[in-house]
Amino acid sequence: MLMERYSTSERKACALAGLSRSSWRYESPSREVEAPFRAEVIRLASQYGRYGYRMIAGLMRNGGWLLATPDRVRRIWREEGLKVPEKQPARGRLWLNDGSCLRLRPTHAHHVWSVDFVLIRDAYGGKIRMLTMIDEYSRTCLAIHCARRIGADEVIEQLAQAMIDHGIPEYIRSDNGPEFIAHRLRHWLERVGIKTAYITPGSPWENGYCESFNGTLRNELLNGDIFYGVREAQVLVNQWVRHYNTTRPHSALGYKPPAPEVKLPIVTQNLQNTMH
Repeated sequence: MLMERYSTSERKACALAGLSRSSWRYESPSREVEAPFRAEVIRLASQYGRYGYRMIAGLMRNGGWLLATPDRVRRIWREEGLKVPEKQPARGRLWLNDGSCLRLRPTHAHHVWSVDFVLIRDAYGGKIRMLTMIDEYSRTCLAIHCARRIGADEVIEQLAQAMIDHGIPEYIRSDNGPEFIAHRLRHWLERVGIKTAYITPGSPWENGYCESFNGTLRNELLNGDIFYGVREAQVLVNQWVRHYNTTRPHSALGYKPPAPEVKLPIVTQNLQNTMH
């Protein structure tokens, strides 16, 4: 009415009303046009129950939804009453306040690999040990091996296979467990030309990358599934590793997966025009 009565320009009218011109011109998309986008948010939130809206937005952008900004996903998240996962407890710092490093810091791919063990119990109370291996710089999960017992010989075997698949690292970081400090393992690493970077006993935070990865593995897979044997555990873990490496957004990588697969954008013309 203000613009019609006094023939005021859009710029001046918006200034008087304290409204931005983009807000004045914005047209809310109809439910029908936004339906595919909204359905995808709900589907992913249901599939990945431990992800927040930022992770869902990153997952959608990586999957080709170019308009999946965090703000747009958050709006739908709130409108649909989706529950944000509880925050995980804070971990200790890896570096001092003056910037000095408490441990070897990875600077490039295959600079430092981390290895560790995760222990779970199957549906019958039996133990299943999992040897996890990650590249600290790229955050790629190199392998997870499941077995009832894993000794130094099995660690050598799994490291050798990972090196065949991915290349040879400069350092192997681990705790001081008997499997990792065994003489035959250390001698083998020395022959291959790999240095060891053992953490201080009783200081798991010094192996923070692998500890964080193990926590993610427990939170997103192990705590929510019942395993009836080693073979089933290995199959499900392998599926999760593929998802972790190729699809799951990683906040430290700008919500990109460590090893993404190439996908074509998914944007309908009507949705793109309406939601700009």
